[in-house]
Amino acid sequence: MNKIIICVVLIVCSLLANGQQKANYKLAERYKKHEIVGISGNSMAIHPEFINNSDRFWYSFSDSNGKRYYYVDPAKKLKRLLFDNDDLLAQISRETRKAYNSKDLSLHSIEFDKKERSFTFEFDEAKYQYTIKTGKVEKIDSLKPWSGWASWMKYSPDSLYILYCKNHNLYVMGNKNKGQDSTEVQLTFDAEKNFTFAKEMDESDEEVEAVAEWFKDSKKIYAVREDARKVKDLYLINSLSQPRPTLKTYKYDMPGDKEISQSELLVIDLETKKITKFNIDRWQDQYFEVLYASKDSERIYFERTNRAYNEKELCVVNVLTGEVKVLVHEVDKPFMDFKMVSISFLNDGKDIVYRSERSGWGHYYLYDGEGNLKNEITSGDWVAGPICEIDTVGRALYFYALGKDENIDPYYYTLCRASLDKPNSVEQLTFDNVTHTVDWSKTFNYFIDTYQRVDLEPHVVLRNKHGKKIMDLEKADISRMQEMGWKAPERFKVKAADGVTDLYGVMWKPFDFDSTKHYPIISSVYPGPFYEYVPTQFDFIHGRNTQLAQLGFIVIAVGHRGGSPMRGKYYHTYGFGNLRDYPLADDKYAIEQLADRYSYIDATRVGIFGHSGGGFMSTAAICTYPDFYKAAVAAAGNHDNYIYNKWFTETHNGATEEKKVIKDSVNGDRTEYTYKFRVNTNIDLAKNYKGGLLLVTGDMDDNVHPAHTYRMADALIKAGKNFDMLVLPGQDHGFSGAAELFFERKLWAHFAKYLLGDSSADYKSSIGN
Repeated sequence: MNKIIICVVLIVCSLLANGQQKANYKLAERYKKHEIVGISGNSMAIHPEFINNSDRFWYSFSDSNGKRYYYVDPAKKLKRLLFDNDDLLAQISRETRKAYNSKDLSLHSIEFDKKERSFTFEFDEAKYQYTIKTGKVEKIDSLKPWSGWASWMKYSPDSLYILYCKNHNLYVMGNKNKGQDSTEVQLTFDAEKNFTFAKEMDESDEEVEAVAEWFKDSKKIYAVREDARKVKDLYLINSLSQPRPTLKTYKYDMPGDKEISQSELLVIDLETKKITKFNIDRWQDQYFEVLYASKDSERIYFERTNRAYNEKELCVVNVLTGEVKVLVHEVDKPFMDFKMVSISFLNDGKDIVYRSERSGWGHYYLYDGEGNLKNEITSGDWVAGPICEIDTVGRALYFYALGKDENIDPYYYTLCRASLDKPNSVEQLTFDNVTHTVDWSKTFNYFIDTYQRVDLEPHVVLRNKHGKKIMDLEKADISRMQEMGWKAPERFKVKAADGVTDLYGVMWKPFDFDSTKHYPIISSVYPGPFYEYVPTQFDFIHGRNTQLAQLGFIVIAVGHRGGSPMRGKYYHTYGFGNLRDYPLADDKYAIEQLADRYSYIDATRVGIFGHSGGGFMSTAAICTYPDFYKAAVAAAGNHDNYIYNKWFTETHNGATEEKKVIKDSVNGDRTEYTYKFRVNTNIDLAKNYKGGLLLVTGDMDDNVHPAHTYRMADALIKAGKNFDMLVLPGQDHGFSGAAELFFERKLWAHFAKYLLGDSSADYKSSIGN
């Protein structure tokens, strides 16, 4: 009988042992990001410096052989060392009697003479000249530390004057290094806290940087000042202050608030000290931004947007007369694309390149200085992305296209050229299924192309203006990382929950991956709606995802409908009015597809985590699908968007403006505005939660206030739910230092416990050991 009991016990123990996996903390610790950078120490790109506005350029590049400087002449297809490191340093050592490391040589302020026979550079507190033909190095000057600049100084274009802010007001003084009177002159006298010209709301009486800017003639200044005096306060307690905790009070616009920040535009004439305030108002509680000031200092171009963020105007104000003219009036519902907005002023405002989603896709349009549409530069059912360069002489726009080529991932930058003046003139210049970033020569005859993917290290090539490769320049050296066992992540494609829309993602596996094993899967999330945190470029360590995978997980990041304007207007506005729920079904269905596709993914052990909006989404996911997601870590999540910032919540939920006329026979009738909206919060989902959640917040987060996390915790407590919570003292919206390390290890331990059945971290006495 005893033998039978012993055998049963042994069998049960064996089954339990086989069912539990140990988290591989040792492997995760081996790939700390700051240490990996030190180990690789190699260049991932080049930064070409074109010589005297020609096609010729120089650059530096580091690999396992050290850092070298190169000279390139595209016309001759020539690439050579700019100089020999050892020889150059040997000559400098004869002068200084010091020893230098030729493998890690950093020269500064390299400047070629007009005939490219020599160049000067700065090194070790001296200025030298290098003669290219002879290789001779000659010291020509000693460098003295320059004390004539501080971060708060804004020099006028002619360098004669310095603009700054003190006690919230604007001041100017002459630059004594240019022979000017350095006596400070006060320009404004009505500023105060929350109605300040200080860039960083500084309360000290020291000089600080101002929000004001110089006109190009150095005779006038313009400034956009925010009046936040009526905005309601928000509070944080700094528990780490010594000797007593202190109260932090700050202004914070919340959705639905009647009293919000207001903008004003001022111009100050330095000679007369006259201050002119311009009438820039169009909508109640509008958003306002200056975009460009003309070279003759007579025009200021600005953009104003209504509070609902679905209507805006590009305007120009005549500084001399005060007249405001509307150049472009744009209505775009349900909301404007703010992430990829782009307006470029050419020939001092005579031409304006304007990006719009009016067709349902982001494209570029050419307007003249009077606001007349001259040309639809790009068009089609694809997205014209960021501008690379504008050739004003050749009248060409160089930009990155997204989704134009059906053979290329729609998130990869594809270089294109289009005529500013001719419709339907888009020419594709790169064709591989990789993402490109390029640097054009000053003549636009050549460009340096760096292409890569998450699974392809950066390659740098030289191409002519038609996209034809002239020569290879560099390739990132990843040999040491490969020796360590590092492996690149994988790109994948699945369908959205509608069964039609393609979604794109990246998968990280353990470096000791075994296809015969079954791994839990964790989704690393950020819902947008302006950006998807799904990488397209190469890196050794992608955020927390690479290390987390090493514990014994499959980690993924995948885009969702509503996540990004890179896929067009319909895609990125999909979540309008439904901030909480719109990405959840897509994330769940993506994981289910991957589990069906790959036998090594265990769909019964699913986790999810994210920061900020990702924390919001993670909590919503585990409460909406509590039987699917078994663990979640939600850091700094905006769980209750009723108390998040006004612009984000109202823009993406559709605040409705209501007007009411108040009769007043004494002071005149006035109109009162109220803004109504409704959002779904995570607090409403607390009753559905079944377990596995870790809530995290920094107690000094002035972006997503800790109250978001506390309110979620309160709802879970009232619902009788079991969860974990971590408050990081002294941390704001982004965690740093020891607190970041502590949080990361708690994240690891949480998923190890709930998805691997490994609670060993609970018994450790220290973090990171």
